[in-house]
Amino acid sequence: MTVLAHRTDTVTRDALAVLQPGFEGTTAPAWLLRLIGEGLTSVGLFGRNITSPGQLAALTARLRAERDDVLVAIDEEGGDVTRLEVRDGSSFPGNLALGAVDDTGLTRDVAHELGRRLAACGVNFNWAPSADVNSNPDNPVIGVRSFGADTHLAARHTAAYVEGLQAAGVAACTKHFPGHGDTNVDSHHALPRIDVDLDTLVARELVPFRAAIEAGTKAVMSAHILVPSLDPTRPATLSPQILTGLLRKELGYEGLIVTDGMEMNAIAGTYGIERGSVLALAAGADAICVGGGLADEDTVLRLRDALVAAVREGTLPQERLADAAARVRALAEWTRRSRAAVAAPGAAPEGSGPGIGLTAARRALVITGRANRISAPYVATLAPVANIAVGDETPWGVAGALAALVPGTGAGVYPEGTSAGDILAAAGGRTVVAVVRDAHRHPWMTEALDALVAARPDTVVVEMGLPRAEPRGALHIATHGAARVCGLAAAEVIAGA
Repeated sequence: MTVLAHRTDTVTRDALAVLQPGFEGTTAPAWLLRLIGEGLTSVGLFGRNITSPGQLAALTARLRAERDDVLVAIDEEGGDVTRLEVRDGSSFPGNLALGAVDDTGLTRDVAHELGRRLAACGVNFNWAPSADVNSNPDNPVIGVRSFGADTHLAARHTAAYVEGLQAAGVAACTKHFPGHGDTNVDSHHALPRIDVDLDTLVARELVPFRAAIEAGTKAVMSAHILVPSLDPTRPATLSPQILTGLLRKELGYEGLIVTDGMEMNAIAGTYGIERGSVLALAAGADAICVGGGLADEDTVLRLRDALVAAVREGTLPQERLADAAARVRALAEWTRRSRAAVAAPGAAPEGSGPGIGLTAARRALVITGRANRISAPYVATLAPVANIAVGDETPWGVAGALAALVPGTGAGVYPEGTSAGDILAAAGGRTVVAVVRDAHRHPWMTEALDALVAARPDTVVVEMGLPRAEPRGALHIATHGAARVCGLAAAEVIAGA
């Protein structure tokens, strides 16, 4: 009886160790602190948990008071996907901008500075970078989060990003294995499918992941995508052929395998998060990410109990769970040792003024045409619905930055259904600055832009998404992303600064 009790306790602690849950609020709830004491080893942070660097440092310090080596994870890609600066926009351009510059030294330096700021706030595990090759320009969820459509460019920048981030003591989590770039469905909503042959997959999707592994990435995140050439029945997150056969055995990866958010509909809507979590671990995953949408004690306990029950029933080998938990704890120990080499939690980040992020954003601009000096322009932001990864709480555009540089700047935000006439009526006689995001994916934007340029040839166009459409307007600026610094860099050009 004593042996059984000890075994159950071990299994329960291992089940908690493999979970990466989120929570609500800007302070750690009592249930989370209690579970850390009982074996929970990782916590995921999102924009809802962060108000300032000081608050974040206090939060992570409280978590470490319960467990010194706790993994504090965050989805901080920089660029469009930011949690650290969710309310203001990122101080760093995203992957597409870095790929457009194509200076691996710059990418490494940007990743290092981003990692330094995370480490200064006590965050030691970043669900980044995206190693996806954006081979499908209509991809609704990757786009500017990718370094680009060129496989080898994506590979060398993925490796540089991993090296820079980890040199700051923050573990990188390269995603979304085996590659989410050739999809036209957002896995937050449904299960994407990639119908490419094995040769294409090896020559395109897998190359950046090989580079990340060679660069020493501490973690790899699986994708909720179906790749029939690898496994015709199960998505990558739940596939032994993909996680164990391909990633572990063929690519020789020995680090932590993390799932993408299990509450995403591609998994939750088909398998349910409890069964999905069991299948993921059995397939070879080591850590279960959950908490982007489900962030409460009940969810964590249900997942813990589902894993324990699966071990007892024999559907999840205890050795597999123990191995997964051991990998989580090994990474936690790496981050604990790495903290000695970085700034102490609570150290002030660099200011938001000119720095490497703005330098990179300026270098990423592609400018076509030239406009006369503008006085009191009217900024019309044609705003699509943001995908879930980006979120709609982070501001974007050029209006605020341009208003600070050009007195009298007016602005309006225009959703789908807007006509050029609506914008022209609001602009009056002022020069229009039309700001768009992925105009090539939104016919209504293209129609409005064409009409604006036809009516006002002096229109300035700023594309802050994937610059696939032909440049138009007297001045066309492609920023390769919608980070705050990208908007500032574009505003400087428009203002003649």
